[in-house]
Amino acid sequence: MKRQITLLISTLLLTFSIQASQFKVMVFSKTDGWHHQSINAGVTALEKMAKRHFFELEWQEDASHFNDKKLAEFDAVIFLNTTGNILNDEQQAAFEKFYKSGKGFVGIHSASDTEYDWDWYTKLVGRMFVIHPTNQTARLQVLDRKFPGTDTLPDSFLWTDEWYQFGPELSKNLHYILSVDESTYEPKADWGRVKGDGMGDFHPISWYQNYDGGRSFYTNLGHMREGWEDALLLKHLYGGIYWAATGKGMQ
Repeated sequence: MKRQITLLISTLLLTFSIQASQFKVMVFSKTDGWHHQSINAGVTALEKMAKRHFFELEWQEDASHFNDKKLAEFDAVIFLNTTGNILNDEQQAAFEKFYKSGKGFVGIHSASDTEYDWDWYTKLVGRMFVIHPTNQTARLQVLDRKFPGTDTLPDSFLWTDEWYQFGPELSKNLHYILSVDESTYEPKADWGRVKGDGMGDFHPISWYQNYDGGRSFYTNLGHMREGWEDALLLKHLYGGIYWAATGKGMQ
C-alpha cells in the first residue's frame, strides 16, 4: 500500500511538472540540401535554454510529425537551419492550420533558405536568402528595444557569422530588430550563377511580424557552432521564442 501511494504521488508530481511548464515547442531541423554542422550545437543550446526558462522542447527531423494531432501539442515550431523542400503538401497544410490557430513560428538562419516554392511560407519568413559571402566579423545594431530580448543586447556590438543577403520584403508586416553594417565587412559574393553586392545602407538580419493569425520571428544568426555558446545569441533567441510561443514580452 505504501509503495502504491509513493508511486501515485510521483505520478502526480510528474504530471504537475509537465502541466506547469510555460509552453512547449518543436525544434525541426530537417534538411534537403546543405546541412549545417551547427545543428547539433543549436539543439543542445536550445535544450539547455528550455531547462533554464522552464519550457518543454521536442526535437524532430521526421516530417511525418507535421499532422494535426501532433502539432496540437505545441505552442510554436522552430525551424532550425532547415534547407530545401522539407514538407509535402499534406504536411504544409497541417502546419498552416496549426499556425493560423494563433500559434508561433521561429526561423533560425537557413530557415530563409527553405521552401522557396511555398508562397505562404515565404511570406511567413518575410524575406528569403539570396547569397552570402564568407564568414566575417561585422557590427550589429539594435533597431527595436520593445521586442523581448533586445533589452539585454548592447546598442551596437561585433558578431562573427554568415551574413545573408536577402531578397525583397514578401510581407508588409515586418518589424526589424537587428541590422548589420555593411561598411564593417565585405558583402560582395560571386557564386557564378548568383552574385551579390550586399543590401546597402539598410541590411536587416532579424525581424518579427503578426502574420495570418499567428506570430513569426526570424533571425539570420546561428550559422556557426561557436555562436551557440554565446549568451548574446541565446538571449536574442529566447526573446523571439518566448514571444512566438506566448505573445508576451513586448514592452
